[in-house]
Amino acid sequence: MIRTSIKITSEKLNLQECYAFVEDDSCGGISAFIGTVRNDTQGKKVTQLDFSTYKPMALKEMQKIAEIALKKFDIYKIAIHHAEGMLQIGDIPVIITASAKHRKSAFLACEFAIDTLKETVPIWKKEHFSDGEVWVNAHP
Repeated sequence: MIRTSIKITSEKLNLQECYAFVEDDSCGGISAFIGTVRNDTQGKKVTQLDFSTYKPMALKEMQKIAEIALKKFDIYKIAIHHAEGMLQIGDIPVIITASAKHRKSAFLACEFAIDTLKETVPIWKKEHFSDGEVWVNAHP
């Protein structure tokens, strides 16, 4: 049985796909984290975001995060999907869903996954403003 769904795509992310992947009759809780493109950062108006990635390494790191979450939080399944390319205000750059017998495990797994993704996965974000642009999250 496959317990992880990892994806990086330039297509629109699909919450229903992530939900359907983790859904199971044995699970009493499904948690989701959905990141959205907001219209400002530190008081400056954002017009759009551009996500770039070193895809082979990013997929490998995302898989590692999913496998750690499975063990650490006693979850049944986890999906981690991230967008790449240009995104507009309101678009969804990341969706994480996790299912577990009990809700707390699913909540904790989603929080762990997004926090670790931001720290370790080679995905970079360029914020575009009306008067310029800047790279942020320059890691690892």
